[in-house]
Amino acid sequence: MAVKEARRINGAAVSPLRFERIHQLRAHEYVAEQIRRHIALRLIKPGEALPAERELAGMFGVGRPTIQHALRLLEAAGLVEARRGRTGGTFITQRDQDSLAVDDLIVRVMRQRKELEDLLLYRRLIEPAVAGVAAGTRRAADLAAMRRAIHGMSVATSEPEYMRHDTDFHIAVAQATGNAFLVRAIEEIRMRLNDAMTLLPESDAWHKRISGEHQALLAAIERSQPEAAESLMQQHVANSEQGLRAVLAAIRRRGVWK
Repeated sequence: MAVKEARRINGAAVSPLRFERIHQLRAHEYVAEQIRRHIALRLIKPGEALPAERELAGMFGVGRPTIQHALRLLEAAGLVEARRGRTGGTFITQRDQDSLAVDDLIVRVMRQRKELEDLLLYRRLIEPAVAGVAAGTRRAADLAAMRRAIHGMSVATSEPEYMRHDTDFHIAVAQATGNAFLVRAIEEIRMRLNDAMTLLPESDAWHKRISGEHQALLAAIERSQPEAAESLMQQHVANSEQGLRAVLAAIRRRGVWK
């Protein structure tokens, strides 16, 4: 909520200042937000178990009560479910990818067309530049992360798994820049694009094309060729956008959505 503070200059009233109250996340809210972000980025698969509470506490540097409070928040939001017994634990719910009807997904994407257009433009401007920077700053660990993502895509047995490794690759490129702001930008793009990207073709030909483009990007980044990396990412983004627009056009032609 904004706080208005009336001011006077030389006795005359002027427009009030509008400051936003500071809201600082408490520890359990921060933990919940970090896990929620990983779920939104699909870096954690539906049905996958989270680490044990003790392990999570060590990862976040907090006590187990904080982890337990965070997990209760996520469970209340329907993002995780607790299971008891020998094989129990806290698991990511299946609803986001396994039980979400295609028609519902189409409605969600088509209702957000203006945001989608803005996001596609943002991606065209940002992601090629990120690849160019990465080519000049990458380390051996960054290249290894990109290779793991490409390999993960090649052995994926489901579309959600394929998309998760696709996201891994793009985030690995961003992390190679060493710039937290650029990493955050790519994470935001991937989170907001995930629904729309799910509508892309699931054919082997499409997957081979995407994987081939990733291989070419990796090679340019490994050779420290910023211009080539930027150009290849620009083409990669354009191809992805072209495929997405073709799907949306087909939806409109079928009269599923005007």
